[in-house]
Amino acid sequence: MVNQSGKTVSNDDIICFLKEQIKYKEMCQKILSQRAIDRAVRERKISVTPEEIQAEADRHRLARRLEKASDTLAWLTDEMITPDDWEAGIKQHLLAKKLADALFSSEVEKYFAQHKLEYEKVLLYQIVVPYERLAREIFYQIEEEEISFYHAAHLYDIEPKRRELCGYEGKLNRSHLKADIAALVFGATPGQIIGPHKSDLGYHLFKVEEFISAELTEERSQQILNKLFQEWLASEVNYLLHNAPC
Repeated sequence: MVNQSGKTVSNDDIICFLKEQIKYKEMCQKILSQRAIDRAVRERKISVTPEEIQAEADRHRLARRLEKASDTLAWLTDEMITPDDWEAGIKQHLLAKKLADALFSSEVEKYFAQHKLEYEKVLLYQIVVPYERLAREIFYQIEEEEISFYHAAHLYDIEPKRRELCGYEGKLNRSHLKADIAALVFGATPGQIIGPHKSDLGYHLFKVEEFISAELTEERSQQILNKLFQEWLASEVNYLLHNAPC
């Protein structure tokens, strides 16, 4: 039973609510995720120390500005959990992190090398206008240096925000662009004007300012590690979901 302000909520109430909100499967998947992690952790004899749990709890308190023990207890009470519940959750988080490292830390560099093109970026400018004839006129004016690409974007682009930014789209990787546009842009050379290219939005002109090589930074390494771990976990949960009761 859950009791809050004198009112009780039974386990059956929670289950019925989850089913009514079509959240029951999602909750089962989260529970099965934890079961899969627990099993893999046991098989690999992975553990965390009390000191590691304490350090992580301190980081949580700092993030929530819980400076006093009384502040932490008040927060836990408001969340309707006990200190033991909180510690168990921290322990599970740390075990999952160590499991991810154990399973995939040695695979990160290989994955990055195989998918390096996906992480390359382009600093891109764009002009979109409604008519092909106008797009071609702008293209030729830019080629003849009668107007700069940036000034043309400021004058003619159909989108107010991009006009304000003189056509600036930002630093984009391939996944930010449609496949046909990505092929054009990443096949160009810096400074080249591309287009007109027709889409549902209108007629596009592109300018590649520069290409940004992909690097395996610490942040990207963690992203790849998380991706590999989540893919593994999804596969484990799918198996459990179809072979074991929630």
